[in-house]
Amino acid sequence: MQFMEDTFQHKGLRRKLVEEIRKKGIRDEKVLDAINKVPRHLFMDSGFIKFAYRDQAFPIRAGQTISQPYTVAIQTELLQVEAGHKVLEVGTGSGYQAAVLAELGARVFSIERQKELYLSAQILLNELHYRVQFFYGDGYQGLPTYGPFDRILITAAAPVIPEKLLEQLKPGGRLVLPVGGSDAQVMTLLEKSEHGDFKKTQHGSFVFVPMLGGKQ
Repeated sequence: MQFMEDTFQHKGLRRKLVEEIRKKGIRDEKVLDAINKVPRHLFMDSGFIKFAYRDQAFPIRAGQTISQPYTVAIQTELLQVEAGHKVLEVGTGSGYQAAVLAELGARVFSIERQKELYLSAQILLNELHYRVQFFYGDGYQGLPTYGPFDRILITAAAPVIPEKLLEQLKPGGRLVLPVGGSDAQVMTLLEKSEHGDFKKTQHGSFVFVPMLGGKQ
């Protein structure tokens, strides 16, 4: 089907995108390789396909966005995903970030509150042969019956760090999320020690859509 095509032109544009985000400071070659492999144009509405390999965020369905590739890269780099890790993603959105995590060999559990996105991301990632487990629900609650997780990633702006997600993180685990109000957020990394304490570091300002509770 033509929609699913990944042409030499697309692959060339992806290589240029990878070099662009490398110059912006992304150093993890595994993350750069994953971004080089995932066909971002297939995760965007047809009207935006010609912009797919610009380092920009773009609108998707349900009033949400597909994140800027640099943002996806820095969140993924901060996670330090290893093959076989159980990763909880809060906010499936288009499914692009889940595909990047799957390329790294993670066992991805992705939760989405927008029914439309929950359904469309499943169809696309299945067609692209990415094995991701999808859940329709409230990201603030996480997935306690499937935890604990090696890594947790939140892809929307959280006004506070959700306590229930901290509880679902394994000792030695890492949680990455943008924390703040609607105007701008600070990318935050929480590392959980073997004793259950948390070390918090901050990694620059970003702008995300807000993290909302409940289901739509």
